[in-house]
Amino acid sequence: MYAVVKTGGKQYKVAANDVIKVEKLTGEPGDVVTLDDVLMVSGDSGVTVGSPRVDGASVAAEILEQARAKKIVVFKKRRRQTYRRKAGHRQHLTVLRVTDILTGGAKPAAKKKAAPKKEAAPAAEKTEIKDDVSLIGGVGPKLKEKLEGYGITSLKQIAEMDAAAITKMDDELELRGRAEREEWVEQAKELLAGKPPRAKVDQAAAAKSEEE
Repeated sequence: MYAVVKTGGKQYKVAANDVIKVEKLTGEPGDVVTLDDVLMVSGDSGVTVGSPRVDGASVAAEILEQARAKKIVVFKKRRRQTYRRKAGHRQHLTVLRVTDILTGGAKPAAKKKAAPKKEAAPAAEKTEIKDDVSLIGGVGPKLKEKLEGYGITSLKQIAEMDAAAITKMDDELELRGRAEREEWVEQAKELLAGKPPRAKVDQAAAAKSEEE
């Protein structure tokens, strides 16, 4: 099915999904316009020629963009009068996509508006947990080295230790009850949960204790 439609002083032969450039029409990209000046319609029932228009016929189209044609140059000259004029012009155009050819007074279907996009919920910021036994209050470099020699290299290992394991580690490393007194297990659990480290014990006291 096709139709001949007139707009902007020109005639266009159009069919559904055709893209045409016409003299500028009012509207924004995405708007639907109706061209009512239909001069002829050809379909399954035959050809209908208007006089001058086809009654009840129209062409629905969607505005794709508002554009401009290529520049043309207008040059005027008059012999022996030293008259020369040069000017350029770019015609404003509207690019349309034909969506439907309507007859019998039918109206174009309203374009469904796209549902507003839901803003993605901001991803919860993940706190990076540093698994370092030296974050435990009272554990300095030397004590950390002792723990590594004993096989303790992560906070998780300390957090999972029971009373018997703490006592055994205390005896092996000669900690003199420091792990229990300074609550290493509780501190390790807090650190793994993302809590800030407890205040470090006095560095001088810790260094002296490690040397003993």
